Amino acid sequence: MPYKVINEFIDKDHKDTHYKPGDDYPVDGYKPTQKRIKELSQNHKKYKRVFIEEVKEDNASDDKTKNKETKKPSSKK
Repeated sequence: MPYKVINEFIDKDHKDTHYKPGDDYPVDGYKPTQKRIKELSQNHKKYKRVFIEEVKEDNASDDKTKNKETKKPSSKK
């Protein structure tokens, strides 16, 4: 599951990697534990904020695009 950083933080569990809002989490080559993901995606007791959120794919918009009929231009003479 992909995650997006919503609050800046330094990941002490991964070589002090610095994450800024809008960054993808985790960086390529790093696989965090489920415990770490839970810690970052829930309100942190000390800092009182959430650091990452799950990116949900919007399949509904894809379905609308697939089902959308394309209009052919009318030929006027």
